[in-house]
Amino acid sequence: MDRLQSMRVFAKVVEQGSFAGAGLALDMSNAVVTRHVADLEKHLGVRLLNRTTRRLSLTETGLIYLERTKQILQDIDDADAMASSQSNKPAGTLRIYSHLGFGQLQLAQLLPRYALLFPEVKLDVTLSDHTVDLVEEGFDIGMFIELQKFDASMIARQLGLSDIILCASPDYIRLHGAPLEPEDISQHVCLNFAYEQLRHHWSLIINKRSVDVPITSKLVSNDGNLLRQCALAGMGIVIRSSFTLGDDLSSGRLVRLLPQHHLGKLAVTMVYPSRRQLSAKVRSFIDFISSTFPEPEADPWQAV
Repeated sequence: MDRLQSMRVFAKVVEQGSFAGAGLALDMSNAVVTRHVADLEKHLGVRLLNRTTRRLSLTETGLIYLERTKQILQDIDDADAMASSQSNKPAGTLRIYSHLGFGQLQLAQLLPRYALLFPEVKLDVTLSDHTVDLVEEGFDIGMFIELQKFDASMIARQLGLSDIILCASPDYIRLHGAPLEPEDISQHVCLNFAYEQLRHHWSLIINKRSVDVPITSKLVSNDGNLLRQCALAGMGIVIRSSFTLGDDLSSGRLVRLLPQHHLGKLAVTMVYPSRRQLSAKVRSFIDFISSTFPEPEADPWQAV
């Protein structure tokens, strides 16, 4: 039997959880499905599935083989989509990497709009604070913030400059008041990132001049979303990059404090391996994101 077809059948059996389910999905008889899997195991010389009367489960080798099989099948589908008469129409799987905060609070709002415009593109999105190698890990496009490093040979388009700002909830402000000058922050409860350079003071910038303000941290964490949630609950003042606030400012859930000050800026950048021979799916996403962020030197996340 065709080994590629057997790989597809094997993957479908695992997806459906049974030979019968795979047969229905593939319009094959149970006997043909069983034969495909048996031939594949015979060719490999290993068992891929444990079979009982009630359930199927992957062997350890089967689990490893399944992951590679799924990637191979996806690559073939993408190649077919590019080479077919529909190659000028965005289709296939688009693999996107994004910085965690940008992905959770910005990309999550943009992807449904993109999906409506390009229904034949499947989205495979990975969010992480860790820097990745786009080529080595098989990503088509990455969304990076300034603190992350990426290969200088990559094509990079800056999307915007995100201010790092001070925020607190209306409840906190009602109870404790709002700082009127940078020095007033020393009298307030602070929610802080677990970075050594931020532990004892915050450096606020006004008219290109930096003012170091001593602080006392009520809460320190390496997780920005935890700090945001605690700020929303009225626990204290938090510093956040504007792109991680979602609609917190426009909805009034958080209020910007000392709006004439900020604690620096973070560039957000879209990165991809090459301008040459871009597939339609990659080009469509680049154009979509570029049109969404037309002013790379502005802060589009504070348009409230």
